[in-house]
Amino acid sequence: MTLAQRLLPLALLSIASHYSQAAGSGSIERYATGVAPVSATATFASQYIWRGIRQSDGRPAAQLSLDYRHPGGWSAGTWASSIGDRAVDDGWLEWDVYGGYSGSTAAGIGYSAMAYYYMYPSARVGGDGRRYDYGEMAAGLSYKAVYARYYRTYTRDFFGIPDARGTGYLDVGVKRAIGDAMTLNIHAGDARVGGTGNAGMDWHDVKAGLSRKFEGGWALSGTYSRAFGAGSNGAFDRYASAMPRTDLRPLSGSKSRSGAVVMTLSRRF
Repeated sequence: MTLAQRLLPLALLSIASHYSQAAGSGSIERYATGVAPVSATATFASQYIWRGIRQSDGRPAAQLSLDYRHPGGWSAGTWASSIGDRAVDDGWLEWDVYGGYSGSTAAGIGYSAMAYYYMYPSARVGGDGRRYDYGEMAAGLSYKAVYARYYRTYTRDFFGIPDARGTGYLDVGVKRAIGDAMTLNIHAGDARVGGTGNAGMDWHDVKAGLSRKFEGGWALSGTYSRAFGAGSNGAFDRYASAMPRTDLRPLSGSKSRSGAVVMTLSRRF
């Protein structure tokens, strides 16, 4: 990794912090009270877990998001995280962009429709030129503390897996407030990889954790996460990535089946 690559997350953090402070501080969910709709969040995580799969080789990850939410329900944003080159060939950064609409009914049922695109600069699958980049559409429903979201890949490939359009991921869970500052998070996920011959890479994952908010926009969380290979070849019991390296090298210390505890410290500006 070059010096410029190492410094990029810090540069992004500086830009986002300046932008959010210029626009006004506070939570985007409280726009109606006069708080600006732009927010930035910087996070330091003990490691980066994506749908139960380790993405930073079991090492710490720096993450940054910048979000805008219009009072009419429209939103857009971007999120970035450092990743490991053992999980993604030649990977060092994941950069996501997203946007969509959310609202609620008079009965208190929440709904959302979002589009996502995930990018992995410089990463190539086995050096053959194929990229890891892919896109998803998502629809969600929620009622009180319970939610369900379904993601479906609209691009031809999914995270380096060729001809996998139609890959689906179901995310169900509970986000329950405990007092004024703590939140309990419980999640279960089911992934079905699309395309002929790709069903062997299906997997499940579970997650449970607690988060605590503090004054000044700070938050601390602890989460246990684990993935289980559901496909015939049990790929996710052996590899940290949806697309194993071309040399099929086992990722010692990064196996998803062992589970992982993740601690994060974040601050919203």
